Amino acid sequence: MQAETTLVWFRRDLRLADNPALARSASAGERIVAVYVHAPDEEAPWSPGAASRWWLHHSLAALDATLRAAGIELTVRRGPTLPSLAGLAREVGATRIVWNRLYDPSLVARDTAVKAGLRKLGLECESYNACLLHEPWEIRTAQGGPYRVFTPFWRSCQAQLDAQPAPLAPPRRLCGPAQRPDSVPLDRLELLPGIRWDKGFAAHWEPGEDGAHRRLQAFCAEWLDGYDAGRNRPDQPASSRLSPHLHFGEVSPRQCLVAARNAVVDRPAAHKSADSFIRELGWREFAHHLLHHFPRTTEHPLDERFERFPWAANRALLAAWQRGRTGYPIVDAGLRELWTTGWMHNRVRMIVASLLTKNLQQPWLDGARWFWDTLVDADLAANTLGWQWTAGCGADAAPFFRIFNPVLQAERYDPARIYLRRWLPELAQLPDQWIHRPWQAPAEVLARAGVALGETYPYPAVDLPASRQAALAAYGTLKEPAPPLRP
Repeated sequence: MQAETTLVWFRRDLRLADNPALARSASAGERIVAVYVHAPDEEAPWSPGAASRWWLHHSLAALDATLRAAGIELTVRRGPTLPSLAGLAREVGATRIVWNRLYDPSLVARDTAVKAGLRKLGLECESYNACLLHEPWEIRTAQGGPYRVFTPFWRSCQAQLDAQPAPLAPPRRLCGPAQRPDSVPLDRLELLPGIRWDKGFAAHWEPGEDGAHRRLQAFCAEWLDGYDAGRNRPDQPASSRLSPHLHFGEVSPRQCLVAARNAVVDRPAAHKSADSFIRELGWREFAHHLLHHFPRTTEHPLDERFERFPWAANRALLAAWQRGRTGYPIVDAGLRELWTTGWMHNRVRMIVASLLTKNLQQPWLDGARWFWDTLVDADLAANTLGWQWTAGCGADAAPFFRIFNPVLQAERYDPARIYLRRWLPELAQLPDQWIHRPWQAPAEVLARAGVALGETYPYPAVDLPASRQAALAAYGTLKEPAPPLRP
């Protein structure tokens, strides 16, 4: 009896290990057609940004190589998704299509329509959870509703962590169809940017499942012990930097959980740091929980009062921020790191977001869209949570009056000014005393360091105390009654 043929539809699960959709078909001995359908328009208004497309190109190439080693190849097709999958199923005689779930609002709607359309054609469809430790709808308050505060949400998740099944082993050998279907060459998808602003990415990243596992292993071996203390230090390589690998599904959160726990079995002093790392996985879970229950927050504040916040939209200020020309070194260093590497340290993300939304009073969505285009780990759930948290308008948000002081933050988290000198070479010769606040440095110190304020490095875009007061005054207007709606 000839084995049935199944399409395994890859999306952001670009791995063979711990991949439920793939494992289900492989274990059943089916002929497998691995397919990726390129349909970015179906993700609008949050179609992948330029940095994400760079990562996707290389991750798909890595997935194809891994699949070939296992006996099959990746078939690439262009969207729309429903006719592409239906047509491929007819070509290869597939009777079933399986995939792992995604949770972006536009993709939930798309996948629902795709599943209905395929079933109408007589195809079996099954979907699985490969992205999260818990489905977003599984964790609920005692009243049955969604959580809005992280701590009780994570407490509820932790109670179920020990019940997590072991990660699935990758299939050793896969059987494909008798004749390989046509595939669109990866280069035809035009994922790589026309302007090679991404040239620094390759020096910092290795997209693909193998790269993800090498990074996870190195982190657990070298940096996990000091993660709790070091994760806020942008001058140290203490962050896991697993976020883009997790976003594209090159490694699963379950694999990260198990690796962290196994790494500290014989290192009791590292347990606190392992718990801190696992807690960061919890924040990722919380972001998806919020996105599922409050999908409008991708464009609107969860705290509806902020719909009438008097943002002082200013394209010149926004452009200065984007280019890393605000005059505040820790902010500018972070934005230059972002442009060069496609990534920014999490502590610095909070600092740059605070300056934009509070001191500069620019809309949080402008910052979210810039991150979306320039981050290799741009994730709709995490991006939305992070920006609304800092702007003070989301779930479990930092109060609006919590305004990060970029000078004090640099002093505390970059004590030797290593991070500043790495990304701001024009300030590198300034003494530690002045590099984080060059506008206050004596003229002779600036001259000796070759710094000409307003020429080689900008003056501060705003005055910190005055802009803080202006931000608080703007926030104060939200406490006033809303104006009556016009007919």
